Amino acid sequence: MSALAAYAALDEHSRGRRFAEPKPAYRSEYQRDRDRIVHSTAFRRLVYKTQVFVNHEGDLYRTRLTHSLEVAQIARTIARALQLNEVLSEAICLAHDLGHTPFGHAGQDALNECMRDFGGFEHNLQSLRVVDELEEHYAEFDGLNLSFETREGILKHCSHNNALQLGELGLRFIHRQQPGLEAQLANFADEIAYNKHDVEDGIRAGLVTVEQLLQVPIFRDYHSAVQAKYPALAGRRLVYEILRRIINHLVTDLIDASASRLGAAGVRSIAEVRSHPGPLIGFSDTTREQNHALKTFLRDHVYKHYKVRRMTAKAQRVIRELFEAFFGDPALMPDEHRATGSRLESARRGALARWRIT
Repeated sequence: MSALAAYAALDEHSRGRRFAEPKPAYRSEYQRDRDRIVHSTAFRRLVYKTQVFVNHEGDLYRTRLTHSLEVAQIARTIARALQLNEVLSEAICLAHDLGHTPFGHAGQDALNECMRDFGGFEHNLQSLRVVDELEEHYAEFDGLNLSFETREGILKHCSHNNALQLGELGLRFIHRQQPGLEAQLANFADEIAYNKHDVEDGIRAGLVTVEQLLQVPIFRDYHSAVQAKYPALAGRRLVYEILRRIINHLVTDLIDASASRLGAAGVRSIAEVRSHPGPLIGFSDTTREQNHALKTFLRDHVYKHYKVRRMTAKAQRVIRELFEAFFGDPALMPDEHRATGSRLESARRGALARWRIT
């Protein structure tokens, strides 16, 4: 790994872990985080959680697992180019969807409605809960005991009320500060990855056509470029050649625009990044507009397609009925999950009792 920039996340400047541990002998702290995420139960379960399509529709569509791998690959490239911590960026990306529901955002919306009387459901907060509490591997602590910086990156969004309960980790939401640069770039790597694969999966599923996508300026431009170079190319090869150019365009622009923004801001440490008025990682104005047009097209033509709406309605019924069944009779849950629920409920009651005393 090349020398890191002064504003990158360095092991020696980490805010540490919730529970102190001896330093790893042959790995960095963020390598340890990444490895714990990859070996976690929640990470393996991502293979069954889908994005837009469901598993029985075919084994070629993305799942949360393949999506997370694609996001991590993009993030590593960006981090290396900007001299940020590549391993931390990878760890954040591999963990960012650990708390997501099955059935994509349809499942999240349904579970949020089910949890309305209990504070709602935020998948980013659930991802944090997974790595802080729900994973059960180690003798001395619950969760994975990840570093502050990895946990910060996982928590992309958080309501004010929930932030008040998170101690140091919630302060940036309360004081409207920025996360570290590795967390900022992970958000864009996520967006680049899902825009690309939702186009590819949407075409494969027959929801949209190449001809329809020509409405999108960035797609149209690279369609013309590919056809000019390969006039006879068609089908999947044509689509892939277009999409690989779009990804390269977005990643290159993000790197160049972010490097320019960092230079202009003159930040020299993570502390200065956190106190900066706005994010420092981002697209140029032109590319942001191009990317927004692609997102808008996907929303209108893929996510709102009647076939996806049918799946969404069915998925939400499944989530609601499972919630009602398990909430009404916890004995229906596997023993390990029922025991975890009881343990966390007891801990919550104890914390509330201590709060009332103080």
